Amino acid sequence: MKTGLQKTKLYSRYGKEIYVCARNGGANPEANLALKRLIERAKKEQVPMDVINRNIDKAAGAGGESYTEERYEGFGPSGSAFIIDTLTDNVKRTVGEVRACFTKVGSKLGVSGSVTHMFEHLSLIHISGVDDEQVLEHLLEADIDVIDIEQDEDGVHITADSFSLDKVEHALESLDGATIENSEAGWYPHEKVTLDADTKKLFDKFMTMINDVDDVQKIYHNVDDAE
Repeated sequence: MKTGLQKTKLYSRYGKEIYVCARNGGANPEANLALKRLIERAKKEQVPMDVINRNIDKAAGAGGESYTEERYEGFGPSGSAFIIDTLTDNVKRTVGEVRACFTKVGSKLGVSGSVTHMFEHLSLIHISGVDDEQVLEHLLEADIDVIDIEQDEDGVHITADSFSLDKVEHALESLDGATIENSEAGWYPHEKVTLDADTKKLFDKFMTMINDVDDVQKIYHNVDDAE
């Protein structure tokens, strides 16, 4: 039952995101690169095609829901910090549910900007099949700047600014032999905090509750070695 609920939540999150992306940028993935990348990520997460197509079709039709992107920042147990991205059709409901999660673990919701300065908004791309020199040369030819390129036994890891994800992915598609293993734009902490056993229980409790909020799409935090 738990696995089924997790899948339902995952499908719902991707469904909303696909709907909003198709609504804002067009329902044709070939013309809307952001939608194309989102569909690829959804497939990797094993989101069924009927969920994907249903939300694209819904976005292409008249009427439909109107979702607002809202970001919440807050302070959790023992120096932990959170950035929570939501898609909601009722802001009052969502902020109430998010605030309640913080309150139940003795923590509090912050104001806009209270936490984001502790994080960097970056794009991280992991590819295989090529080496770092090939990647660097290819991106330079495409006139794309990145922050860092590193290679290890798993492949090449590219760090770029948060607005470059689609552009970097699109360029890498034309690099012979390259396979994009994973890619995401998100918030990454400058420094991480380590929690003791008792505080970790509170952290885990908070993560369970905030994940259960229907409108929550993504959760970022600065806790080290946390699931």
